[in-house]
Amino acid sequence: MIVVFYPAITESILTSSITVWYAAATAKDKGRLQHIICSAERVIGCNLPSLQDLYTSRTRRQAGKIVADPSHPGHHLFESLPSGSRLRSIKTKTSRHKNSFFPPAVGLITQTRDCP
Repeated sequence: MIVVFYPAITESILTSSITVWYAAATAKDKGRLQHIICSAERVIGCNLPSLQDLYTSRTRRQAGKIVADPSHPGHHLFESLPSGSRLRSIKTKTSRHKNSFFPPAVGLITQTRDCP
């Protein structure tokens, strides 16, 4: 029963808008949230995905939706290089933009394309 409760309630609260806030979160904040996940693992008695794994999977899913939808306002940020195998990296001037969703998402998508 508690194994069903974790993904339904606790994980959904932890990952609420994770694609937005994770890149800008401090290491201390990420550590505190990971501690909550570790506590849940001990209570439930089974392994759970780490906060980084949750962020990676949610970001890849959201970026895939944006790439597939040409009408999305951020679609043009996922521009392929002429070779077609990688995405063009996004140049940022401010840390606010660097810590937003798009630069890490482009990096994750490019990383996924590089892997066989």
